[in-house]
Amino acid sequence: MTATAARYLYITRHGQASEDESTLTEAGRRQAALLGERLSGTPITAIHHGPLPRAEETARLIGAHLAGAPLVRSEPAGDYLPYLPRREELPPESADETLARLAGFPAAEREQGPGLAREALARFTGTVEGDEPRHELLVTHNFLAAWLVRAALEAPLHRWLGLNHTNAGLTVIRYAPGRAPSLLLYNDTGHLPADLRWTGFPPELHV
Repeated sequence: MTATAARYLYITRHGQASEDESTLTEAGRRQAALLGERLSGTPITAIHHGPLPRAEETARLIGAHLAGAPLVRSEPAGDYLPYLPRREELPPESADETLARLAGFPAAEREQGPGLAREALARFTGTVEGDEPRHELLVTHNFLAAWLVRAALEAPLHRWLGLNHTNAGLTVIRYAPGRAPSLLLYNDTGHLPADLRWTGFPPELHV
């Protein structure tokens, strides 16, 4: 029987992006650097990131603090809609508004998203072969971070909606043999000063 060990998946949303999303803002670069400093003492062996510039730049800035951890670009780590809910899965009062908002996303994000989401679960979650725990960082986007947290909690598929992640916040999930996934940290911003927290959140969600 093949031995398995725990996987620790560190998840972060990219740093704050410019209005056209072609690069990070100065605040976004500071966020990424500060997260890199926080993670500098962890045994991370790989930094996975999506193909879009804001995720790639964030991964590179974090990676400057993680000697020996290669950057691994992949489509499943990207930005897409992981699951399109059915009307009956949503609260009746907001179903029309939610479905209209999701319909406004590019067709590729809606059509290819569910397949990429399944691939992300297969690639980034679960235990690993061998005797040594593995620590990996995933630099991604709000939707995929929400999807992975939803899966760890075994919540209904549509419940990725409403799980919001601030720029450069830190979420950690542990997948241990013989145990349910454990959400060790969620959207933690302890490494960020007050002026760099809550970017990417609408004002009404600031607490």
